[in-house]
Amino acid sequence: MTHRCDRGGETMAEAAEVLEELVQSWSVQVHSTSALAGAVADAAAKDDKERREDGREPLRRKPGLRALPATEVGPSLKLTPWDVLHALGRATVLSRQGAGRGLAEHWGCLKYCQAMDGSSARYMRLSEEGLNPRRHYKTVQPGELGIGFALAVAEYVLTKRYPDHVVSIVDADIALQAGWALVGKDVKRRDWVQRRPDFFLEAWKPGAPSNVMPIACKGTHAKTQYAHTQLASASALVEAVHVGPWNQTPTLVSSTELLGQGGITVHVLHAPGDGSLPVTADASDADHALDDRNFYPDVRIPGDDGEDEQRVSGFQVLPDQYAWFRSALARSGAAGLMGFTGGGQPTARYLTQRQGRRHFEGFTHAGTGIVQDVDHEIGGFTFVGTDHVFRLNGTRVEAFSGLEVSLFDHLRDGRVEQYRREAYALRSKWRRTVRDQKEWEGPVSLRADGSIMAMRLLPELPRERRRLAAL
Repeated sequence: MTHRCDRGGETMAEAAEVLEELVQSWSVQVHSTSALAGAVADAAAKDDKERREDGREPLRRKPGLRALPATEVGPSLKLTPWDVLHALGRATVLSRQGAGRGLAEHWGCLKYCQAMDGSSARYMRLSEEGLNPRRHYKTVQPGELGIGFALAVAEYVLTKRYPDHVVSIVDADIALQAGWALVGKDVKRRDWVQRRPDFFLEAWKPGAPSNVMPIACKGTHAKTQYAHTQLASASALVEAVHVGPWNQTPTLVSSTELLGQGGITVHVLHAPGDGSLPVTADASDADHALDDRNFYPDVRIPGDDGEDEQRVSGFQVLPDQYAWFRSALARSGAAGLMGFTGGGQPTARYLTQRQGRRHFEGFTHAGTGIVQDVDHEIGGFTFVGTDHVFRLNGTRVEAFSGLEVSLFDHLRDGRVEQYRREAYALRSKWRRTVRDQKEWEGPVSLRADGSIMAMRLLPELPRERRRLAAL
């Protein structure tokens, strides 16, 4: 019995060490240079040549990809593994990719809570656990972690670019689905529908135009040269969406190299542009239910030297659709936030039928059907959401995801514009909240949108003694 207690203490210490490492700040290498842009252009040219030789049409790609300005991001960026997992969880909460409906999608990010650590040079890398192919399937890990790292870098860039704005992550499939049918028998044979960005990043400020940036996220275990191929492929994904005139939308493409010699490296390029959605100061469109639209799926490319414009397949938001698209982004983002709190019905109210409202309206499971079933006070604020209890190295831990209570109340009752006004007013307090909180005793990540993800150890439950069969 003594041996069992000793082992219990060891496992709890091991789990506590994991939780401490989740909020350890490591440097993540960011590779964004003119040489990278040239290598990606060469990879794209090679792919186009192969397509022509095979009798296939070359891909339409985003022109003008280049390195990010040094004023927006340097050769490295300080991140914690927990911040990366929070970004991944928020991004995938509406993806509906899981095998079952009982467990909320965003908890899938927790399988990587032991996948990252740091080297002696203070750079983040895959841990021994993360390198174990039996626990992290090689085809899944780079794609999912690629999303987390790409969004963390992209949000940092947009915060530098729009310092007085809040940056929201919106699933591109969800947002576009309300205007263009992306699935079903009518679109199965259309190649264009396969090519679209992974997410929209919306930099918003109440009463000001939103700034929209499509982003395509890739990841790889292979050598750096494969990242060039991935970025060339990603350039075709972001080219599919244009907000306003052709080629005026800022975009970002990213490939995260997980096994780089110096640790994890995020290769990233951008194309400049406007991408703004003008809005009046008293706009309240996002408070009103969104209807599915059926926009014609084409992009208008101006002709050269007086020639007629060319129309190609894709998604273009024209000026008379700006208000609708802003509402689609805001309501899709609200759905993601409510999904992050674990509420099915509040999530459904922000989705159209084509966006998957029915998935969240029906009975699913206690884990996704209960609303406001958990609340915690952290750093002087109360957060409402849902939790997930599991064992980490044999020790019970609680993961919590939620939203500040007043912001939750606004979204629960359909007040998206009021949520945005109050979230914007609170944004300067979040960093102090995380820094000063002591009572939680575990990793905490709090985003500018008011969403929180936290984890901590739980006391062991009393057990009846059981006789173990002799081996």
